[in-house]
Amino acid sequence: MVSWLGFFLSTLLPVAPAVGSATLPDAVAQALTAETLVPVSDERAEHLVPPLRERSKKELWLADKAHRQDVHVTDQQLRPPRTCHVGKKPPPRQPCAQAAEMLAGPQPPVGARVQPLTTLHNQWTHELMSFIPGQPYLARFRTFLRDHFTNQATTMDPELAEVLVSAARRFHAQRIDVVSGYRSPKYNLMLRKKGHQVARESQHTQGNAVDFRIRGVPTEKLLGFVRSLHLGGVGFYPHAHFVHSDTGPIRYWQGS
Repeated sequence: MVSWLGFFLSTLLPVAPAVGSATLPDAVAQALTAETLVPVSDERAEHLVPPLRERSKKELWLADKAHRQDVHVTDQQLRPPRTCHVGKKPPPRQPCAQAAEMLAGPQPPVGARVQPLTTLHNQWTHELMSFIPGQPYLARFRTFLRDHFTNQATTMDPELAEVLVSAARRFHAQRIDVVSGYRSPKYNLMLRKKGHQVARESQHTQGNAVDFRIRGVPTEKLLGFVRSLHLGGVGFYPHAHFVHSDTGPIRYWQGS
C-alpha cells in the first residue's frame, strides 16, 4: 500500500533537480553560481542613517570657537612701547582751542548760509552728523556715537568733537568716517572673547574715545596730527586704516 502511494505522489510532484547539478543547462548554472547575495543589513543601511540637518547658529559658533586660536589680548599687552608722561593732561594745543571756539561761537543769524565745520559719517549706522558753528551738538553727538550692537548711548567727552573738527580743519576734510565711538561693556566683552585687540577697561566703554579715518589722507599723516595734540591716548591701526583718539592718559600704541 505504501509503495503505491509513493508511486502516485512521484507522478504528481516530480523531484526538482539540485541547483548547480549537471542536469541544468550550462547558462542557467553559471547565472545561479555567479549571483552574489547581498546581506539584509547592507540593503537597510541607507535607511538606518539619520537624515542630515542644517546646524543652528549656536552650533556653528561653538564649532568655530573650538577651532579658534586663543589670541586674547591683556591690558598689559596693549600698553604702548613708547610712553609719554602718564598723569595729568597738558592743556590742549592751539588746534583744539580754535575748534572749541568755533563750536561754541555765536550762532549765525536766521537765514544766513552756514558752512558746516565738517560732517561725520558712521560706518555702522550710515548716519550723518554735521557740526554747525554755534549750534548745540552734545546731544546729537551722544546719539550719533551710540553702540551699534546694543543701541545704547552715553555721554561723550566734548574734547573728542574738538579733535574731529581740528583734524577736518587741518586736512580740509568735509567728511570724516567714524569707525567706533561708544562701546557698551557687553559688546566690549564679546569682542574680547572673539580675540579682538580691545582692552578690558577700554576708553570706549567710558565715552572717552573715538576711532576715525579721513578719505584721501594717509593714516600715518592723520596719526602724526592727532599725536601733536597731546590730548590723550593715540592708537595707530595701519591695516584697518584708522586712528584711535581718547581723552585718557597720554600713551601711544600700534595695533593691526
